[in-house]
Amino acid sequence: MEATQKEYQEIVSQCRSLFEKKMKDYGAAWRILRLPSLTDQIFIKAQRIRSLQMQTTRKVDEGEVSEFIGIVNYSVMALIQIKLGVSEQVNMNLEVALKEYDEQIQIIFELMLNKNHDYGEAWRDMRVSSLTDLILQKLLRVKQIEENQGKTLVSEGIDANYHDMVNYAIFALIHLKE
Repeated sequence: MEATQKEYQEIVSQCRSLFEKKMKDYGAAWRILRLPSLTDQIFIKAQRIRSLQMQTTRKVDEGEVSEFIGIVNYSVMALIQIKLGVSEQVNMNLEVALKEYDEQIQIIFELMLNKNHDYGEAWRDMRVSSLTDLILQKLLRVKQIEENQGKTLVSEGIDANYHDMVNYAIFALIHLKE
């Protein structure tokens, strides 16, 4: 489990670094995005990954890695939006954004540790394509919950699905590094 924690933190560091650089380039323009817009951005990335996994030719020179990183970062943005609400203004500086990012990642990391303990690192025996399909399934669940105005009868809420998507994407990135 120590290896998983180290690999996980290395991937998170890579994702966070890109998030920070994009914040410097674009600011917090993402703060105006409503949750369904962020869900759709993640859906586009997951669909592209699935297409890359199924097709033999590529027409854009970006692979699965950058798309999985995008899933992590857009999911964290969605969790920040859930916590703070959508803003009509770009009202977040880099320091605050990174603090919020780190807070969400810590929650997700602790969830991973607990689930990883209970499941015995089963993800290590999974294929990247299966992790992609699970992310797509979570996205379809989130879209349905959004259509239901956020209400569920017996299921976890939207935030739990975003947490799982981040962990699946990080697991996929660990596999792709191996």
